[in-house]
Amino acid sequence: MYYIDTSVLAAYYCPEPLSDKAEEIIISAGIPVISHLTQLELFSAVSRKVREGMAPEDGNKIIRRFEYHLFEQKLYRQLDIDEHHYTMAANWIAQFNTSLRTLDGLHLAMTFTAHLNLLTADIKLADAAHFFGIDVTLLTVG
Repeated sequence: MYYIDTSVLAAYYCPEPLSDKAEEIIISAGIPVISHLTQLELFSAVSRKVREGMAPEDGNKIIRRFEYHLFEQKLYRQLDIDEHHYTMAANWIAQFNTSLRTLDGLHLAMTFTAHLNLLTADIKLADAAHFFGIDVTLLTVG
């Protein structure tokens, strides 16, 4: 089962070169897992795209479609972030041996503790996942 990183979820909902691959794997993944953090980051990504020129109406459609998938169709299982996830992420970051960033550390901690395969398009996050022994699938264009 997959934990879907925001880089893949954004590609699924927003047109970009990785969209077809993201759609194919998300649809075939059964019920993939996300977190409340993933939802927040997706909204931030859509907001950035609107600031960069996407029509606000299109941004609103993307958010409504995601919310329909999450709350009405139950296409995703959503994990909560617990205190132990923060501790685990902090301990990994404090090792100083990866380029792991704060929020990515939380994604990895949730993936690890739920025994999931991380699905990401972020190479730095994929590298950190490999380093910490987390199953990861890296989506790339091409």
